[in-house]
Amino acid sequence: MSGAKHRMRNRKMRDQPTSVTYSAPGWRNGGDTPAGRASDFHHAKGQGLPQQGGGWSRGHQSGGSVYPKELPKCITSTYFARARSAEVKAMLKAVNKTTGSCHTFGALPKHMRRRAMSHNTKRLPTRLREGAQRMLEKSLQAAKKEKKEESKAKSRKARRRHGNLLLEFNRRQRKNVWLETHIWHAKRFHMVKKWGYCLGVRPTLKCYRACYRAMSSHCLLQDLSYYCCVELQGPEEQLLSALSRLTSKDTGPTFAALQCLSGRKQGSVVLYRPDQYPAQPLGPVLFLWRPRSEGSTHRQLWIWGHPTLKQDLLSELRTLCQCSEPVMPVPKPVPSPAVEAVAVPAKDPTQKPASGRKRKREEQDSDGQPAKKILGDGTRSPTCPVTWKSTTTGIVINDLTMEMVRYRLIGPLSHTVLTEALSPATDCDEAAKSSQSCFWWPEYSNQEQNMALHREQADVFQLLKGVYSSTEIPAGSVLGLTVDDPRISLPRRRVQAEPDLQQAIGVDEEKRRALTLQGVPEHCCQSALWDRTVRDNVTDNKLPEKELNRMRSELLVPGSQLTPTPLQGRVPVLLVHQPGKQLGQEMPSWGVGWDLLLPKGWGMAFWVPLVYRGVRVAGLQMSLKHSQHKGAPHFPHDYPDCPAGARFQDEQQAELMDKFTRRPPAKRTNYIKHGCLAPFRCPWQQLAEEWVEIVKETGKGTDTRTDVETAGAPPSRFSVLRSRKVLKQLSAWCQPTSSRGQRLQRGPQPSALSPASAAALWASHGRVLVWARFSLLAKGRPELHAMVCVPTEEDLRLLSRDPHCTGPQEPRHVDHFRKRVQSARKDKKKKKKKDKAEGASAESATGSGGSAKKPDAASDPSLGSAEQPGSVPEVTSIPGSISDSDSSAIPALPQAPVTPSDQDPSAATPAPAPPAEAERLVLGLWPEPLPSVTSHCSRVTLGWVTQGDFSLAAGCGEAQGLVSLTGLLHALLGQPPERRGLVLLRNPSSLQYRFAKVTIEA
Repeated sequence: MSGAKHRMRNRKMRDQPTSVTYSAPGWRNGGDTPAGRASDFHHAKGQGLPQQGGGWSRGHQSGGSVYPKELPKCITSTYFARARSAEVKAMLKAVNKTTGSCHTFGALPKHMRRRAMSHNTKRLPTRLREGAQRMLEKSLQAAKKEKKEESKAKSRKARRRHGNLLLEFNRRQRKNVWLETHIWHAKRFHMVKKWGYCLGVRPTLKCYRACYRAMSSHCLLQDLSYYCCVELQGPEEQLLSALSRLTSKDTGPTFAALQCLSGRKQGSVVLYRPDQYPAQPLGPVLFLWRPRSEGSTHRQLWIWGHPTLKQDLLSELRTLCQCSEPVMPVPKPVPSPAVEAVAVPAKDPTQKPASGRKRKREEQDSDGQPAKKILGDGTRSPTCPVTWKSTTTGIVINDLTMEMVRYRLIGPLSHTVLTEALSPATDCDEAAKSSQSCFWWPEYSNQEQNMALHREQADVFQLLKGVYSSTEIPAGSVLGLTVDDPRISLPRRRVQAEPDLQQAIGVDEEKRRALTLQGVPEHCCQSALWDRTVRDNVTDNKLPEKELNRMRSELLVPGSQLTPTPLQGRVPVLLVHQPGKQLGQEMPSWGVGWDLLLPKGWGMAFWVPLVYRGVRVAGLQMSLKHSQHKGAPHFPHDYPDCPAGARFQDEQQAELMDKFTRRPPAKRTNYIKHGCLAPFRCPWQQLAEEWVEIVKETGKGTDTRTDVETAGAPPSRFSVLRSRKVLKQLSAWCQPTSSRGQRLQRGPQPSALSPASAAALWASHGRVLVWARFSLLAKGRPELHAMVCVPTEEDLRLLSRDPHCTGPQEPRHVDHFRKRVQSARKDKKKKKKKDKAEGASAESATGSGGSAKKPDAASDPSLGSAEQPGSVPEVTSIPGSISDSDSSAIPALPQAPVTPSDQDPSAATPAPAPPAEAERLVLGLWPEPLPSVTSHCSRVTLGWVTQGDFSLAAGCGEAQGLVSLTGLLHALLGQPPERRGLVLLRNPSSLQYRFAKVTIEA
């Protein structure tokens, strides 16, 4: 019987009683003939009874047999009664059981049913009224016992009410933190959930080039409030002693740098595990010291880091500072909204409320309180400690994550946007100073020294109007300021902020020159934002939008500025200068800008005025492109030796692998044929170890392993070179040039590269990677995980003959695993088909009451029997390196050492893979373990690209990545001086090599 007929019969018989068969020893096929009366059974069979062992059948049979018309001649009454009794019981049970509708009037014919029967039981016949009355009483009791919850499918009008919206938004913030600008971004950006936050990736508009033009000529705005802030308070000597173990002077300025320690400038440093430099790095952070107070050694420090770095940073700081005692947070009482400066008209008690439908309930949260907007981290438990203190060192650590808002403005006119959007706070009148107020500004302005400092800060802020570009300000300068609520001076329509030449003429030239040369004075870096009580007061007493709109509606001239400014409209802020490109000699100070730090709760109050000044808003995508154009590594993409970088690489590999497997097999790129071993990740550890072995075999680094162990770095883990001295030496040896924006080199000429100097670096930096930048000499667009290879002598001669040549090509490889994958796929389909047939036959046998015949077990064919040996292209080698003769090694076998170049790798026959391993094979991908990554292709591999694209800043394809220090020195020694620093780039899905110039920024 076909499957459709079987399903149709099951639907018809679903409410019928199941067949009951009386089982007794000696009975066959569920019939009524005992074993002792088999002759009667054979007699009935001879009369033409159809055989129905295969299941239910309908109509005449194929053999021409029909149903018998004669009854059996004799039966045994005892056995017959027992069998029928079980069937009668099942029938009675099915009849008494209510099926379908449970209402009493469902037993009536359809022509007798009425709608009113469900409300009035007297409309039912007399025989059904008693049952209907019981059901009605039962339903009423259930309704009284437990009220029915409101339906989740509310109308849109109800869902869009303010209170319901807040409840819904608060519920959605339990797992991922929302920034204060989340709603604004969600309407205009593609959102993604990363690092515990909901962040915007890229705008829905096509504005990639517009964002680049904003970074280059105007201003680009980003919300960096997801960056985590850790505050340290304590004696300066204790703080510096603990933090010195996390840094090294070899990488640049540390926490103890003079300009940073005074609070005049913001610093950046790469943190390591305590006393583990150059191994075990944590990641880069930004730090800012609070300016010193007179006669006090107590200092305050803010450390800003990526959210993936927060837990590692907190654990190390708590260990070093001995802050093991958590301080439980005290629940803060909910303040009442204070609107002192705004006159609210009193309500007339005799006035009747306006007519209309009243709300039956007020929107409330789970605690019965009116719904309020979540400010800060909504995923953190109220009982979770955020403060730790030490009784021995006197240091206190505070977790200020989401306690402040941080905006980044990138571009040469970012200072112009700030000067137009912000205005220094105005002084309050004498009546407000003398009266008692809950706001912080009247009490702060009562002290003359505070107002004198505020006036000096306002004068410095006004000097920014006379600065043509933000690049003129010293890098990392900090300016503290108190500003008025920017919503008060919001323009009626969006404008483009441009430098005003008339205001620039009125600025004092001597003060402006002192600002551009010396920076902001130290006492002007102070701000009330450092005080936690001030931040909380400003957050709690923010003027609501409702009151602000009411004040605007009462203006005589619509659109004019509100005067005077309300008392709660003063906000302390910090302006931190962000330097642009500082390393290298190309496009200096590109990507310069300012960071704006605010108290929480004021995000949208400052965001909208900044947007109304004509800035472009960007997300995570442009943050990556900003680092790429600046020629700086981006965290965590370009930090594979950090824990956060390793986690990011695993997540990226899983994401790319999932995207690859979602495509049909015929539409996937066969990376094995392209000679790409790891298209979705970069095996940095294997690369570093193989280059150490290569140098040892060539005899140029015999004692590399011993020297690395004595240098302090563990031999089993690679690291990234961050020593300024070594990077400058490598930069000089590579002779950095670029296609655009190159400046002439000044100063003394760099020392020449020699085997002795290279051997010294090999001895001290064995398993070390170098971050470098690559610029293509001709056309091409580098992609993610592109291979960086060493050109051969023939490639360099080809470039000398034709400077515009695109580069050599990689011979196509042979896929040794293709037949294995196809064979495993076919066997899987056969097994699935056989299991399906077995299940169908077993189901048929169960339905007929008989036993189905079990099929014979067939053994699975061998997966490797159809495999044929293949060949790979012969590999050429550069002078002093090994040849690629292990490119045909199969990962199913242990990886063999590099064979001599006179052996033919195509003669090796791949061993058959076991069935379990064959099932894990993916068509077009090399399985684990990988063969030699350095000598797999015809050109020796130096490293891989971590980010690459066509650079609008350089006008050519540019990429950033990591290469082996040992391999880079090995390649530079083998190249002529006029061609030194040339490498080859090849995308994972291409066979075309392209020439590129390597540049090491130092």
